[in-house]
Amino acid sequence: MILIVCLDDNNGMMFNHRRQSRDRVLVERIRKQTSDGVLWMNEYSARLFGEGVLVDADFLDKAADGEYCFVENVEPKTDNMEKLIIYRWNREYPADMYFTADMSGMELESVYEFEGSSHECITEEIYRKNNDTE
Repeated sequence: MILIVCLDDNNGMMFNHRRQSRDRVLVERIRKQTSDGVLWMNEYSARLFGEGVLVDADFLDKAADGEYCFVENVEPKTDNMEKLIIYRWNREYPADMYFTADMSGMELESVYEFEGSSHECITEEIYRKNNDTE
């Protein structure tokens, strides 16, 4: 599974049962980046993406290897995560739900900054599972 998550500077994901922020350009980027595969999410997130995504409450359990999961309002499961894509808002927002997943064994592959529709700078960080057995 390839996990996609949006975080503030303190790894915050949600505040008061709402996403901290949203950005049209970011959604378009995720759509383009996942166009070669399957993109899973729950009903809450599907409102951002419209048609063409797989929606299920148990999407994290149903996603297969190589399939994408966009996570906003649930605790991400990382036991079968092969890749992690973090979009950083580069701001501090109020938060009451945080990304606390264990990233040990993940290696930073790339960093890319772009301008969004509501954020001057969004940072994309891509992490890949380190397969070293040492």
